[in-house]
Amino acid sequence: MTHEQYVFVSYALTAVVLGGIGLWLWLDRRGRLAELKRLEEAGIRRRSEG
Repeated sequence: MTHEQYVFVSYALTAVVLGGIGLWLWLDRRGRLAELKRLEEAGIRRRSEG
């Protein structure tokens, strides 16, 4: 493996990992927002409504 190939593979792998983390965070956020909406519709509120 040449140096250029090594650098390309390293950057590509990093991009895939960061993209996966970003996708995971986005999907998790959607899930949390849906859960909060469901709880609020059920009448459950947050405690600290200052």
